[in-house]
Amino acid sequence: MPERSVPSRVLVVEDEEAIRDLVCFHLNLAGYECTTAADGKAALALARDRMFDVMVLDIVLPSLDGVTLCQAIRRAGPNREVPILMLTARREESDKIGGLESGADDYVTKPFSVRELLARVNALMRRRPRSSWRAAASVSDEPAVSALGVSIDPKRRRFTRDGRLVPLTPQEFSLVYLLASNPGIVFSREELLARIWDNGVFVTDRGVDTLVKRLRRKVEADPTQPTRIITVRGAGYKFGEA
Repeated sequence: MPERSVPSRVLVVEDEEAIRDLVCFHLNLAGYECTTAADGKAALALARDRMFDVMVLDIVLPSLDGVTLCQAIRRAGPNREVPILMLTARREESDKIGGLESGADDYVTKPFSVRELLARVNALMRRRPRSSWRAAASVSDEPAVSALGVSIDPKRRRFTRDGRLVPLTPQEFSLVYLLASNPGIVFSREELLARIWDNGVFVTDRGVDTLVKRLRRKVEADPTQPTRIITVRGAGYKFGEA
């Protein structure tokens, strides 16, 4: 259960009423306050109107699918940095990767156990009190970083590229801050998994690659020819050196 005096608010978007009611029943028992939507457009309206602490989105939805919904939430609005858990009935890796590339932080494959879903929601929630960049032991004490045309201010949660403010998700911010704070240092995928994701969240090495790919679209002038977030073949990733 989240350790907060005010219940943490969860938006559950699921078109199947039985699943939606089951998820919310157990989230309520765990101390969360649930808001529901049965289709993508209704969910987007809620996401633009209210603040949530975490979102649970089904991928297959009427009117607006979960991937498109996730992308819209990440682009703008009060919930663009909120942790998002995707529910998918598709077991193919490409479908799971598609959800992560859209901006989701984790996913659960149907059919799922309620215990697993709650564990993953709790793991995502643990990011919120720490402002979500776990690359820093204490965000308020971490210095700002400027290198290769980007500036990162952890105290204000601001990332700028070539003088332009660029919004990042919590994981994107964590990753770029970690790499930029250690220019030239190679981090393996295993190290990044340990630093960027909670232990309760199961993510494969491919999830790291997906996050890097997504981040490069925002960080690099040309994502196909990266100069800031560089792949070190067979080893991992590093931030470029001036």
